[in-house]
Amino acid sequence: MKIGFIGVGVMGARMAKRLLDAGYKVAVYNRSVEKTEPLVQLGAVREETIAELASRSDVICTCLSMPEDVIDVYLREDGVVNHASPGTICLDFTTVGPDTSKAVSAKAEEKGISYLDAPVSGGPEGAEQGTLTVMVGGKRSAWERVLPLLRVLGETVEYLGPSGSGSIAKLLNQYLVAVHSVAASEAMVTGAALGLDAEQLYRILKVSYGDSRMLRRHMEQFVLNRHFAPGGAVKYVHKDVRLANELLEMAGITQFMGQVAERAFASAMEQGLSDLDMSAVIQPLEEACKVVVKKRN
Repeated sequence: MKIGFIGVGVMGARMAKRLLDAGYKVAVYNRSVEKTEPLVQLGAVREETIAELASRSDVICTCLSMPEDVIDVYLREDGVVNHASPGTICLDFTTVGPDTSKAVSAKAEEKGISYLDAPVSGGPEGAEQGTLTVMVGGKRSAWERVLPLLRVLGETVEYLGPSGSGSIAKLLNQYLVAVHSVAASEAMVTGAALGLDAEQLYRILKVSYGDSRMLRRHMEQFVLNRHFAPGGAVKYVHKDVRLANELLEMAGITQFMGQVAERAFASAMEQGLSDLDMSAVIQPLEEACKVVVKKRN
């Protein structure tokens, strides 16, 4: 089985490496060619164009940034759909709305190509360790064919239903990520503003009912150490919660916490924090309250 991998950034590079380590033949393409070099050194083949990669692959994986990137890579004239052979299976790991997944899937099916929306959760560490959660929508028969490959990447691999189902599940996960991130930030900033020690407050919260995975991630890996190099950047969480909010509106919910979270991440972007880790959403709150949540000196 020949695998083509398009998009070898923070997540994609780690996923492609796991496939190489598992013995798969992997070809890679990335707009920034230098990002492919570490994988080439590990045995991957670098393709010069998307069309070349698509025409030579049995399974095509994509891990891109934005919905418009997915549309471009798959549907442009020299893109995946026009150059992959009938019977090819496409696995899109990008977080997009279900409408994007359904649109690409419909075009792929016209050419006899299977397209699965297969977004992942677990961050760079999960990609590196093969412990991602993979949420799959599309044809069940295609999912069954690539299940061994997906189990190299993920500890939990779930088939959720027809095209778009994986994207819906991932966006609901990202809804909780965004809301919990903002709530944790608000709690920690309020504690600091009212005189509590940040480390002590965090120790209490993480063993109380207010604990959350995002509270622990943000405080332990980023905020208390004032280290905001991205795992998942502010701009991507803003995109995700915006798309998730559209799902809540489709379901008939009109007032919800995601609206607050979307505004909070938008505010962080307006203050120049787009490329920092999502935990940097705390910084506008700190600035407003004139405190910094950090370890004791």
